[in-house]
Amino acid sequence: MQTTTSAKPPKVYVAVKADFREDGVMLPREITWEDGRKYEIDRVTDIRQAAAMKAGGQGDRYTVMISGHQSYLFFERSTAVAGNNIGRWFVERK
Repeated sequence: MQTTTSAKPPKVYVAVKADFREDGVMLPREITWEDGRKYEIDRVTDIRQAAAMKAGGQGDRYTVMISGHQSYLFFERSTAVAGNNIGRWFVERK
């Protein structure tokens, strides 16, 4: 008997509520996971360009604290020169 497993992709695109500081820095405030659960971001401790080692790709890596746990949230910038889509957010599946 042959079994098939449907592995979920390591990159999970998520909805994010974000604020912009007066100097233009974008700060994520809440993540909505793929099943609809919402997670409030307590604070952002670091922002840097970095590769997503498990999921592949590169973007702005936000180190965030959620309920006392550190996690990485990535912003993948759009390559489009014009339009309203400036990019999208993802996390690496654990």
